[in-house]
Amino acid sequence: MTNSDNFKTNERELMEYYGHKGISGKIKLRMKFLKSWIFHSLAYSSPLPSWSIKFQRIRGVRIGENCHISPYVLIDLLHPELIKIEDNVTISSNSMIFAHVNPSANDFLKNHGYPRTIKPITIKKGAVISVGCIIIAGITIGENAIVGAGSVVTQDVPDYCVVVGNPARVVKKIDH
Repeated sequence: MTNSDNFKTNERELMEYYGHKGISGKIKLRMKFLKSWIFHSLAYSSPLPSWSIKFQRIRGVRIGENCHISPYVLIDLLHPELIKIEDNVTISSNSMIFAHVNPSANDFLKNHGYPRTIKPITIKKGAVISVGCIIIAGITIGENAIVGAGSVVTQDVPDYCVVVGNPARVVKKIDH
């Protein structure tokens, strides 16, 4: 399969997901992603957290009050509307949050149990996402939880817990 075929397959899957059809659907889809990419680029390199938050909200990310998003945070480029960040959340630099998984260039994997997966992510109030973390599709980070630096979160994080590692595991419960 060529790169052109991969692009067509991915575009078809996304059009089906968003309910778009025909040439007008392709244009809508491409404009949506152009807008997302432009505002992501502005948010990604913004020196001020308030600017980053403003640009992410324009993209469709739901962000509560009193949050801090550092520069160089990558929030899903294709499905920003599936990311919910509650109040008083801190997300540190070089963290990545993905609402989708897609083996885009591998039809074999897509057809053998590893299809495109699209699931929402919720980061509950007071959570802290430390430097360089990765959060994958379908995860909920609990209230007042801490995700340690460089952790890869592959399952939900309970409220009032500290998780670290790859994959992230609970290492401490926080008294409250």
